[in-house]
Amino acid sequence: MGNLIKTKTLDGQPIEFIDEIKASGGMKDVYFSPDRSYVVALFRDKPDFHAKDRLIMITGKYRDSVFSQAGGDYWRNLYCWPTAAVEINGKLGVTAPFYQKQFFFEHGSKNNDFLDIKGKDKEGKWFASANNQNRYLDPRERGDWLNYLRIGILISRAVRRLHAAGLAHSDLSYKNVLVDPVRGGACIIDIDGLVVPGKYPPDVIGTPDFIAPEVVATSHLPKEDKSRKLPCIATDRHALSVLIYMYLLYRHPLRGAKVRDLDPEKDEKLCMGSQALFVEHPADASNRIRPSDAKPSELPWKDTARVPFSVTGPYLSELFKHAFIDGLHEVTKRPTADEWEVALVKTVDLVQPCRNPDCAQKWYVFDNTRAPKCPFCGTPYQGKLPILNLYSARKEGSFRPDNHRLMVYTNQSLFPWHVNRNIFPNERLAPEHRKRVGYFVLHAGAWWLVNEALSDLADVTTDNKIAVPVGGKVELKDGQKLLLSREGGGRLVLVQMVEGA
Repeated sequence: MGNLIKTKTLDGQPIEFIDEIKASGGMKDVYFSPDRSYVVALFRDKPDFHAKDRLIMITGKYRDSVFSQAGGDYWRNLYCWPTAAVEINGKLGVTAPFYQKQFFFEHGSKNNDFLDIKGKDKEGKWFASANNQNRYLDPRERGDWLNYLRIGILISRAVRRLHAAGLAHSDLSYKNVLVDPVRGGACIIDIDGLVVPGKYPPDVIGTPDFIAPEVVATSHLPKEDKSRKLPCIATDRHALSVLIYMYLLYRHPLRGAKVRDLDPEKDEKLCMGSQALFVEHPADASNRIRPSDAKPSELPWKDTARVPFSVTGPYLSELFKHAFIDGLHEVTKRPTADEWEVALVKTVDLVQPCRNPDCAQKWYVFDNTRAPKCPFCGTPYQGKLPILNLYSARKEGSFRPDNHRLMVYTNQSLFPWHVNRNIFPNERLAPEHRKRVGYFVLHAGAWWLVNEALSDLADVTTDNKIAVPVGGKVELKDGQKLLLSREGGGRLVLVQMVEGA
C-alpha cells in the first residue's frame, strides 16, 4: 500500500489520497482517498494555462450552474462531476466522487471470471454488443430491454442539461458512460474534458465508433485549419444517437459489410467518415451487415432482417432515421438530446411484458399493425389488450391527438404526466406528480382502470356522463372515451381494444 498524501485543492479544500495508481485512462491516473468517498485523478502530461483555467471553471462556475440551481441535487446521480482542481508536484488534476455501488459488477464473468470483472466498474462497452453480453456477462448483470430504455432516458437527459448550459462532453461513448441494466441506472463520467465553444477547445477528438463523420473526415487537417471539424454539441448528438442504438440493438449503426478501400486504415476512415452509411439505410443496402459473417453470440442482433431498428417503435425509429440517414452528414438535422428524451419516455409507454418467462429481453414495443408478438423471442401476445390513445384540449372542449399512447398490462400505472400534457417526467417533476393516480388490472376476462386519485375521472362516451369516484373503477371497452382531467392540458382517453393470438 502506498503512502498517504495530504494536500489541498486549488480552492483550499484539504484532501488526502493513497499514493498508489488504482486505475489509468488515456490521459490520467486515478488514486483513491482512504475512505473511498472520492478519487484524485492526475493528468500525466504537463499542463498549460488553458488546461488549468478549464478545470477551475469546470469545478467552479460550470459545476455551480448545474448543481446550484433549483433541482440541482437530481444531477448528482447522473454525473460524476469533478468537485475541485488540484496541482501536485507539477501535475494537474481533479477530485471527483467515487462511483456509486450500483456501477460496480457484483458477479464475475460468465466463464469463471477469467476477465476478472467482479468489482470493476460497469463501463457501457460490456452492455452495448451482443457478443460481450452473451459471451462474458453473468446473466444476472444483463438487465432487460425496458431498463435499457430507461438508461437511454437518463443519458439523454444528462446530455440535454450539458447542452442547455452551452457545454459539450466531447468524448461521449460507452467508455465514458457507466450503466446499470439491472436497475436502469446511468452515470456520465470524464467530465473534465468539457468543451465550451469559442473558449475551451477539445483535448481529444473522441472514442472510435462514436466520433462524428465530419470529425473523422477532417482529422488529418491541422487544428488551426478552419475546415477541420472538432467535437462540439453537434458531434455529441451523433454520439448520443449511436449510444442509444447500440444499447437497444447491440450492434453499431455504421459498421456493415461494405469495403471502401483495400487499405484497412483508409477503409476505416471512409467507413466512419465521409462515406459513412447506415447499415439499415432503406434505399442503399450496400452496407448491410451480413449475418453469415456474425458470430453465433452476435445473433439474431446482427441480422437486421430479423431484428430491424423498427422494433424500437414509431418514435425512436423516426429519430434513428434523422440521425443516421438525414443527419449523418448534415449536422443540423441530427436529433437533439431533448428529442431523444421525449421519444424514449413515450416509447416506455408502448412496451408490453413478454409472455415467455425465458425471454432474455422480457419487454418489447407492442406493434398492433400485424399479429402482435415479441420480436426478440417470437412469442405471440394472447387475449384482448386495451390501448389508450391520449388526446388533450388546446381550448375548452376541443381535444386533439397527442401522438402518444399508453399500453395497458396488469398493474400498469397511470401517472400525472399521462393525465395532463403540461406535466413531463423529468428533473423538474414536482413531488406531488411522482405518485401514480391509477392502475390497470385484468379480472375475470375484463380490463379495469382503478381510480386512486383522479377527481375528474368520468366515462364520457355518450352524452350521459358517468363519474368514476376516487376508489372506484371503470371497465375498459373498445371505443370508450374517458376524461382524465378538466384542468388546462387535461387529457381525454380513447380506448382501443386489440386481439392477440
